[in-house]
Amino acid sequence: MYQKPSAAFIAASWIALGTGMIGYLIGLFRATMLLNEKGYYFTVLMFGLFAVVSLQKSVRDRLENIPVTDLYYGICWFATILSIVLLVVGLWNATLLPSEKGFYAFSFLLSIFGAITVQKNTRDSQARDTNSQQ
Repeated sequence: MYQKPSAAFIAASWIALGTGMIGYLIGLFRATMLLNEKGYYFTVLMFGLFAVVSLQKSVRDRLENIPVTDLYYGICWFATILSIVLLVVGLWNATLLPSEKGFYAFSFLLSIFGAITVQKNTRDSQARDTNSQQ
């Protein structure tokens, strides 16, 4: 049985994704770091968002008995962990205030959490719509 996510949960998911991404990007825009550093942190965010959406989809596919190769599943996990490690290493070595490092870390985590939940809600809504038409 598929239940459609509540409107409140859908809204909270989009707000988490938007708040995390917008906060992170505004922080990058206003930062006094070099352009190549900004590019690094931007790429880590985009890589992380793609990795967690792909991971959530492959986990869900496996739960629904949709074939997902072990290789792709492993790559999804590797990419997700790698994006987090790249952010940690970048922040560890950055000449930023601890409060700035914390800001980037938490906005990154909020972004990837939001991306996972938005993907989950989209999948739940589509599954419910598909099952109600049958």
